[in-house]
Amino acid sequence: MKAVIYEKYGSPEVLQLKDIDKPTTKENEILIKIHSTSVTAGDWRMRKADPFLVRLFNGVFRPKKVKILGFELAGTIEEVGSEITKFKKGDNVFAFCGYKFGAYAEYKVLSINEEVELMPSNFTFEEAAVLPLGTLTALKFLRKAGIKENQNILIYGASGSVGTYAIQLAKYFNTIVTAVCGPTNLDLVKSLGADKVLDYTTQDIYETQEKFDIIFDAVGKISKTNSKKLLNSKGKYVSVSGSAKNKKGDLKFIRDIIEKGKLVPVIDKKYNLNQIREAHSYVEKFHKKGNVVINIT
Repeated sequence: MKAVIYEKYGSPEVLQLKDIDKPTTKENEILIKIHSTSVTAGDWRMRKADPFLVRLFNGVFRPKKVKILGFELAGTIEEVGSEITKFKKGDNVFAFCGYKFGAYAEYKVLSINEEVELMPSNFTFEEAAVLPLGTLTALKFLRKAGIKENQNILIYGASGSVGTYAIQLAKYFNTIVTAVCGPTNLDLVKSLGADKVLDYTTQDIYETQEKFDIIFDAVGKISKTNSKKLLNSKGKYVSVSGSAKNKKGDLKFIRDIIEKGKLVPVIDKKYNLNQIREAHSYVEKFHKKGNVVINIT
């Protein structure tokens, strides 16, 4: 099968499209023929070893644990292990690979214990492929903050993958959302349901007179200390630079919301697998709106 391999850290040029052995399944695993995946900040940071902690996880001098990137995928089940009853051959699924990565390939093996669900019936492979990482990240941090109906929430970095999903999830929980982004994305975040929008290039968010129940930094760029100025007495600050845990079944929860028509992905650009270097270069510039798709087949 074809896969994008990287065997040293560095620029997008280290990504190499190669032929490798097709994986085989065990009794509790499924083999997925991947149709689409994505490029995320997590992918390029692993490739570049930025921050340095990546090297402690994946090899100090060169990648050892993970050599095929790709956090998320959508595809069709080609083989089903004998212990699997939830899925059958031919099912279309979407999945979160987690820190095992591996979606920059024609095939991926996942166990039944990992985050795999049937695709939303009304979605394409491209749309489904960009759901898992952004939606699960937004959901876990909003839950960590204790999101409740009628709360006043500020989302900083609202036009990225996590931010665009956070707006929609916050509205699903019936909250009042203020979205902060750049001037070219104000209409986008408003179209996703934001009640108010702030342009961080012309407005100092710390000068607003509003107080918030939750501040969610969806890009890891604002400090907890400064954010205290904007929080009410019991308000919570959460950031993607921190940590939080998902619950088992969260991907099914996301699918259910989608099938109710309450959540859609924002797709900025689409590339083929042989354009993976170009896609990484684009995402690394921090200009993407929502998500970037890689089509495998």
